[in-house]
Amino acid sequence: MAETAELILDGKSITLPVIEGTEHEKAFDIGKLRDQTGYVTLDSGYKNTGATKSAITFLDGEEGILRYRGYPIEQLAEKSSFLEVAYLLIYGALPTKAELDNFSGQITKHTLVHEDMRKIFDGFPSATHPMAILSSLICALTGFYPQSVSPDLSPEEMELNIIRLLAKMPTIAAWTYKNNMGHPLNYPRNDMDYCANFLYMMFSFPTEKYEINPVVVSALNKLLILHADHEQNCSTSTVRLVGSANASLYGSVSAGINALWGPLHGGANQEVIEMLEAIEADGGDTSKFIAKAKDKNDSFRLMGFGHRVYKNFDPRATIIKKAADEVLQALGLQDSPLLKIAQELEQAALTDEYFISRKLYPNVDFYSGIIYKALGIPTEMFTVMFALGRLPGWIAQWKEMRENKEPIGRPRQIYTGELERDYVSIDARA
Repeated sequence: MAETAELILDGKSITLPVIEGTEHEKAFDIGKLRDQTGYVTLDSGYKNTGATKSAITFLDGEEGILRYRGYPIEQLAEKSSFLEVAYLLIYGALPTKAELDNFSGQITKHTLVHEDMRKIFDGFPSATHPMAILSSLICALTGFYPQSVSPDLSPEEMELNIIRLLAKMPTIAAWTYKNNMGHPLNYPRNDMDYCANFLYMMFSFPTEKYEINPVVVSALNKLLILHADHEQNCSTSTVRLVGSANASLYGSVSAGINALWGPLHGGANQEVIEMLEAIEADGGDTSKFIAKAKDKNDSFRLMGFGHRVYKNFDPRATIIKKAADEVLQALGLQDSPLLKIAQELEQAALTDEYFISRKLYPNVDFYSGIIYKALGIPTEMFTVMFALGRLPGWIAQWKEMRENKEPIGRPRQIYTGELERDYVSIDARA
């Protein structure tokens, strides 16, 4: 017999079906609640509300579990490439070698962007934040591919839009950086893999040969995999909500980029570096700032420690810590003052009872910020890197929503404004 819940309202019993996921998480189905009772639920920030059913990502914050399509993030980060994980998220299964070769080959064919994109770059003021440029140019792809806005895309058309977006996002992101720095733009190279090509477009100059560092490529590959999807977070929910209006893939992802831009969502690793730099500028005494973090009357907060979802540890942090150590060693930065400060804060968080009891462990943002800083990426570009990693998840979520023919999102509200009142002419208003 199916499990149900009973709601008693004004002496009347309402039966609510119970929905159970494959990992045994349960939910009350309130889809008919308003029709049956006239009531809605109030859940500010949707912290207790499941807005959709999804087969893409499973996250258990209490147990520190993150799985893409059932595969543990630890295994994927160790054994997969970013494009292999992208294929898994978007299409539901790990690709065969032939499938991955075809997928990678199709992406390679579409890495160039229209030359008119350069004109759009020229229109932005020099102080424009990279995320504003990125979101604008991703949305502008609808102008270059106007058929992408059709609500009735064929499977082949949807596939082409997905390939184009995966292919062009690294080019646009790298050009955003180069434009911001005042450097000449680099065109993609078809003889390089996804991560190496992005690093080439970011850091090479026409005046000298660029050497690809395999340790850096490996670390970037892991970072992108770890950020590829994270269930129904703010930006992912934004992509699905915008997409539910039959908005295009490019328009929906552009909206997700803007949601990620918010400092409460995607800016955590930038805040880590800004904190470390502030401590260094103050003299580098970490014990002083650890004491400030413990003082409930002090507004100072340690950035990059603890996580809203993961209550015991962030499974991604262990993976990326090792990559961070390898990158710093390979680049000869293991003795940098900033790293010394980071290591002292990390040690305090892992050994001090104050941090242990509050589960304030170093998270993925703490280590990813250190890696991006070591690579020479400006802090305001950190969120662009986050968006590049999150792209396959956004695509997978948009595709799932579209294929499931989910209804347009339309949250309810509890109105707290004025009661009905009559219009007063302007000369009679007090």
